[in-house]
Amino acid sequence: MSDKLEKLVEELSTLSVLEAADLVKKLEEKWGVSAAAPVAIAAVAGGGAAAAGEPVEEKTEFDVVIKDAGAKKIDVIKVIRQLTNLGLGEAKTMAETAGSKVLAGVGKDAANEAKKKLEEAGAAVALE
Repeated sequence: MSDKLEKLVEELSTLSVLEAADLVKKLEEKWGVSAAAPVAIAAVAGGGAAAAGEPVEEKTEFDVVIKDAGAKKIDVIKVIRQLTNLGLGEAKTMAETAGSKVLAGVGKDAANEAKKKLEEAGAAVALE
């Protein structure tokens, strides 16, 4: 890999999950493409359930929702602040409010990563 690409990879590795999701959206808008397009094409090309009369539609955007902060609320607040760049007060309110969306409309990988971090901190989390 060239030096230019190595530097870019290193720089992108410092982004938070929310910043990475925002970057994807901005690149999709700028280039007029969608990161979900290959998934849709693969579903149509596969035939499978679509041939049987049921459309195959894979969800591409997820909301990360806190169901319960659990016993280690301080750890959960720290993770929320890391994922969202919210202030302490906003993150505390989010952790204490069941059904709060920590991240909205993020990709599957970003949502799973955020869920994993929140669960490791002790929260009960759902992807919607």
